Amino acid sequence: MSWHARRENWNPQAEDAREDGDIDYARVIHSASFRRLQGKTQILNLGDSDFYRTRLTHSLEVAQIAGGLARQLAKSFPDHAAAPLLPDRSLIHAIGCTHDFGHPPFGHGGEVALNYCMRDVGGFEGNGQTLRILARLETFSANAGANLCRRTLLGVLKYPAPWSAARNPDIAPKLLGGPSTIRVLDPRACKPPKCHFDSEQDVVDWILAPLSPAERARFQTLEPVPGKHARTLHKSLDCTIMDVADDIAYGVHDLEDAIALGLVTRDAFTAALDGRCASFLDALKEKYPGESENDVFSHMVEGLFGGANSRKRFVSRLVHHFLTGAHYVEKKGFREPLLRWRVTLSGPRRDFLDALQGFVVREVIASPEVQQLEFKGQAMVVAVFEALAADPARLLPREERDRLDAADGDLRVICDYVAAMTDTHLLRTYERLFSPRMGSVFDRL
Repeated sequence: MSWHARRENWNPQAEDAREDGDIDYARVIHSASFRRLQGKTQILNLGDSDFYRTRLTHSLEVAQIAGGLARQLAKSFPDHAAAPLLPDRSLIHAIGCTHDFGHPPFGHGGEVALNYCMRDVGGFEGNGQTLRILARLETFSANAGANLCRRTLLGVLKYPAPWSAARNPDIAPKLLGGPSTIRVLDPRACKPPKCHFDSEQDVVDWILAPLSPAERARFQTLEPVPGKHARTLHKSLDCTIMDVADDIAYGVHDLEDAIALGLVTRDAFTAALDGRCASFLDALKEKYPGESENDVFSHMVEGLFGGANSRKRFVSRLVHHFLTGAHYVEKKGFREPLLRWRVTLSGPRRDFLDALQGFVVREVIASPEVQQLEFKGQAMVVAVFEALAADPARLLPREERDRLDAADGDLRVICDYVAAMTDTHLLRTYERLFSPRMGSVFDRL
């Protein structure tokens, strides 16, 4: 059983010069799911702007950074035992570009809403939906979705445990108590476990088939967390490269958006990051000794909050600083090299990146302005899902109705349909179903 295998037999044409990574990257780029990412925003819908990132631009940045990480590791640690295992550029780009396929409209708010809707029938989680899309829903094969090679799917498998095992049964999605005329989701109770769906257990079994039973069990180990869902402990080498790249893109590029759009202030940034970025300041002093006098921190802040040119220069330096700090770690107990070796960012650089991510969460994502939009998006997702589920014969598009009939009324089909919607598609569907204004059969969704 090879990491190059595919679930459905497929043989390239004799003149085809591509390798596995090239084939998988092509299928990802040409997929409907990839195109839909352009209509799903990274931090909700902040408005039409040259600056704000969609899930598409974020995924392209993750793929590019992941490719840079692989190249940097090869250069920094050429004699390391893991060096021959590094993925080629196409394969890691494929993994990076797919990592957000499963995120529904309105970001993590939509994820919480769909998990509430699916609370009694297997739940919903964005990474689990990504695997489902690639293994079931894309249309590059008869019954294997995009039919990607085993190694690519292993890199996509971020949480190798099923919903039924990862969930804490004491944490059931529910509504907040109190409101008498509106229904409000309890965001803590509705937050899903990090997992794959039970419906894709056969796919996960196939992905992990090359492993011994003992290694498979170890790889899927769950750690109980009091008062929360259980968490998985292990990822593959390729998945950890993508994970570090995602953290860098999230921490740095979402910050860039927030600054460019005026969502954060210089004073708030200074207060949050002062004392948390010594490793970066040391690097600036060493590489650019003539740029500033003694106050390198103020120079960095001025660069980020100055004009577009200086901001882009410092954003590039931040990415480089984090990227060059990644290194290998060994997880003993695994004989399979793709599981034994992982990539991580640790020490002062990890602390600095965590500080950047925390700043964006506090100042932007947790702000009332964004939370109000998330609240509205959640309500619309639940309303659309429940309307379609209440009377699918009348309200579902014909193609989706046929899929529902073929699945004996499985609500996962309706969940797939809603999760695939762009923000605009969901909004227009909601308006068509619930807006009192006159609608028309000629309105395009």
